[in-house]
Amino acid sequence: MNRHVLSVCTSCASAHRMKQAIHRSGGERLLAQLQTIDRAAPVEGLSIEPNQCLGACDRPCAIAFNAPGKYIYLFGDLPVDDEQLASTAAEVMKFASQYHAKSDGTISYLKCPELLKKRVVAKIPPL
Repeated sequence: MNRHVLSVCTSCASAHRMKQAIHRSGGERLLAQLQTIDRAAPVEGLSIEPNQCLGACDRPCAIAFNAPGKYIYLFGDLPVDDEQLASTAAEVMKFASQYHAKSDGTISYLKCPELLKKRVVAKIPPL
């Protein structure tokens, strides 16, 4: 079984004062919510990992999916405010299950969770 990685940018949606974080970033909050869901209902072979920066700084919060031989997906503009955090995490985990099930990782627009459909920053072909 190939290892599937969901990377969550922990710098996204952060606020700093004098180079010190004022509070947990949106990315850190999303990461924690995803890990909570994964503990309750794990996606086989999925590793949810923090990433310092995914380079989508103008589209926070950003996440990426990758696995050997599969397309890499980068998503941005994920809502992580208090009202939407749980539903965002649920939709991300739904995509994680779909991604895991596809041999090449391709998820059609029609089958992509609604929240993520217009938030694709990049879809990169496998090597």
